[in-house]
Amino acid sequence: MSSASASRASEPKGSVRLRFWPQSLLGRLIAATVLAVLIAQAVGLVLIAEERESFVLQNSVREWTRRIVDTVQMLEPLGADARATAVAQLAAPRGMPPSPPPEDEPPHAARNLLDPQRTFMRVPLLTDFERTLRDQVQSALGARYEVTVGRALDAGRPAIALPVPFYEARELAAHRDTALRYDVAVRFPEGGIEVFRVTRVPGGAPLPRNLRVNLTLLVLILVMALYVTARSITRPLSALARAADSIGRDARPEKLPEAGARELRDAARAFNTMQDRLRRYLDSRSRVLAAMSHDLKTPLTRLRLQVETLEDPALQERMVRELTEMELMVREALALFRGLDDGEPAVPVDMNGLIASVQQSFSEMGAAVTVRGQALAPFTGKAQALKRCLTNLISNAIDFGTRATVQVEDNGELVVRVRDEGPGIPEGELERVFEPFYRLEHSRNRDSGGTGLGLTIARDIAQAHGGTLMLANLPQGGLEAALRLPRRH
Repeated sequence: MSSASASRASEPKGSVRLRFWPQSLLGRLIAATVLAVLIAQAVGLVLIAEERESFVLQNSVREWTRRIVDTVQMLEPLGADARATAVAQLAAPRGMPPSPPPEDEPPHAARNLLDPQRTFMRVPLLTDFERTLRDQVQSALGARYEVTVGRALDAGRPAIALPVPFYEARELAAHRDTALRYDVAVRFPEGGIEVFRVTRVPGGAPLPRNLRVNLTLLVLILVMALYVTARSITRPLSALARAADSIGRDARPEKLPEAGARELRDAARAFNTMQDRLRRYLDSRSRVLAAMSHDLKTPLTRLRLQVETLEDPALQERMVRELTEMELMVREALALFRGLDDGEPAVPVDMNGLIASVQQSFSEMGAAVTVRGQALAPFTGKAQALKRCLTNLISNAIDFGTRATVQVEDNGELVVRVRDEGPGIPEGELERVFEPFYRLEHSRNRDSGGTGLGLTIARDIAQAHGGTLMLANLPQGGLEAALRLPRRH
């Protein structure tokens, strides 16, 4: 089964894959770390802004309270005329530039974007400003005075303007139109009322512009450092995955370099040890197979020569048939046990030409084989093994279904479907027929000439190429053998 098919098959039903989430380990490490840093920095910015806003609010209220108390204490002993004169002098607007910006000057929002000196970050926070200011002034003046604080709804109402502390002139000018104005009304014990006007810049206290630069530099440095570190981990893992995938395809895979972190070195060393054991096993099996091939063929040849000397034609025919069947079983068994240890290299194979040659071979024997569709590109594999696989499948279809139809599909993976018109196979036997020497009790038996190894060898060849071989009964009758061969990019 291909890696994509295997991953899809391993996903639980109902699971939803994040569309933009990286699928590689390297991408996920970088994405998760950057996301965590951004969230941490965002939380840190909020906390810094909250602390800064609290500081500015407390000190601004303290400063306004001091000025209000000083002004009230100055105005209280004055007479009515002197107090009115003093209030008129104090009522001139201060703290916010009164004149509007020139007509050719862009709005304050555009200026903030265009002028790097006026660019700063803000985090808007809601605070109980009115209650805090009223309590501070009330506590400083005492119970003899009545203090009320509210939004300045009437801009033309005379009031003593108090400057805005802790803000630069450019910041105040940028927020001339959005500033929040509050009126602090103080009722004197003898009944007179004086109004003080304070201005608060909305959106919270400004945050320094360099915080944004620091955050950007931190993310960039982190991504570079994490890429180098994660790449040193994922590269050996990718090599290990490729080497593991080559087992069953290449009988002599190369050893993995034992480098990297300790855990990666241990994994590479364990994999190389496994490969050495497998190689020794294959070498031992090759020697055993060579000996078996020689020791079995020699007595069978002597028996065939002795049978030819028999004078009873019926006995001779029966013995020849038994010897032929025995030779076929030995040949098939040796081919099964030999597996991939045949030394055949993997090369680009013209599947259309390969299927056509198999079709011609069966047509010359009088068998009906129909081919539909074609492969769009060569497939990298072992030509003789693939030919043997297709020959076994088509032979089964002809033996048990009178004719064979080969359907070729090529869309991401190469699929070859071999269909027959026979009686099919019981559902419970669709997997068991791949077991070595297993035969069905009815039409698929030894009398039909099969050894019970054809499908086993065909599936082994499919799996050696990273593919699958599955059997399924067709709704209209007959059996379909679906050979799926993944194309690796």
